[in-house]
This record gives sequence, C-alpha cells and structure tokens, in this order.
Amino acid sequence: MSTSTTLEAPKSGTWDGGNEPLKASYGKLMMWFFLLSDAFTFGAFLIVYGLSRHKHMPYTGEAEAFTFSTEWWPIPEKVFNAFPGFHGVDLPLAFVALMTMILILSSVTMVLAVEAGHRMDKNDVQKWLLWTILFGGTFLGCQAWEWAHFITGTDEGMVLADGTRIFGANLTMNQYGPPLFADLFFFITGFHGTHVFSGVVLLIMIFINTVNGVYHKRGHYEMVEKVGLYWHFVDLVWVFVFTFFYLI
Repeated sequence: MSTSTTLEAPKSGTWDGGNEPLKASYGKLMMWFFLLSDAFTFGAFLIVYGLSRHKHMPYTGEAEAFTFSTEWWPIPEKVFNAFPGFHGVDLPLAFVALMTMILILSSVTMVLAVEAGHRMDKNDVQKWLLWTILFGGTFLGCQAWEWAHFITGTDEGMVLADGTRIFGANLTMNQYGPPLFADLFFFITGFHGTHVFSGVVLLIMIFINTVNGVYHKRGHYEMVEKVGLYWHFVDLVWVFVFTFFYLI
C-alpha cells in the first residue's frame, strides 16, 4: 500500500491567492476601480468644457462694461454673483465659495468618522456621520437654489438681435451667453450633484447601520471607510468643477 503526498509551493508573492494586494480588501479595491473609471468620465466632461470655451470668442473689453451676449463666452463673476437674501447686490462667486467651504467641511467630518471607526468608537462614528450628512444635504440645497436662480435669470435679462428679451437659461436659450454654456453648466454640475445625492443616501444607510450596531458586531467599520473614499472623491471632483467653471 502506497501513499502519495502533494507538496504545495509556499505563497510568497503579493498577488498569490489568499493575499490582499497592497493590504486592501476586495471591497476597497473595487471602490478604487469604480472611482478611477468615474474620474475618467468627469475628466472627459471637463475637457469638453475646455474645448467648447476655447472654440468661442472671449470677451475682450473692460470687466465693468461687460454685457451678456451670445457672441462671447460669459465672465463667471458676472453670472454667479447672486446670494440668497441679498437681491440686487453684486457678490461675485460668494455663494459658490460658501458651497465649496461646506463640501470641504463635510470631508473633514468624514475623515473624523473613519478615524472613529478605527478606534471602534460607535458614538463618535454616529456623530461625525450625522454632521457629514447635514453638510451634504446643505450643499444640495445650495445647488438647488443656484440652479433656480440660473434658470430664472436676472431682472434685466438679455436682448437678442431681433429685439426679443430673454430671462434665465434652459437647454435651448441662455441669457448669459451661448446656449452651450448653459448646457454644460446643467450637465456637469447636475452630474456632480447626482453623485453628491448618491453619497448622502449611502451616508444615511451606513448611519442607520451604525446606530443599529451592525458594524460594531462585525468588529470593524470598513464600510464607513469605503463610503468615505467615495465622498472624498466627490469633494475632490468639485474642486476641479469649481476651478474650470467658476474661476477660469
């Protein structure tokens, strides 16, 4: 009677079966892959915006004498100069700056939630997740107001070559300049806003699970960390949207 033994080679490589590449779990790796693909999408949208702006003639006169016209690309400071409760007051980019600050603060509270999860501090995770949800919801409310004002337009409107006066913007006409400017504004900021809304929904879900002790029973808060990756990505993308659309 003979017996045979099978010798297995020791697993020493990073990518051998059973190992976690770069010490990242499967869930984290998949989140990174998703974020990478999403970054390509946002990058393509911003490239289209840059090419579209380059194609249109810029305004070359004095900033004080600027008027809206379909013949040149609008100056962002003249388009986004409104602030809730200050009707008629010229506050260039003030409201957008406030929105940006709110989103940056939400990233800070998300970092604190992840750090609390590493310490297995359930109460702190709940607290910082709730703050992140509040900041995210506030940003969405601000964006809704900005869209409403953009669609409604200014009191003066813009007079077309045929004498018609138009107010605000939609997908077919634009008081502020070429119709493509409004199309890209709605598409890019709307696409980002959809990501923020999805992030708030995910935050609410993991907040409920945290309150119910789901992650504490598992012995880790990795789900909070994975949603945190998504939230930081959304915040980072806004920095590029803010730079391309509102500053340049």
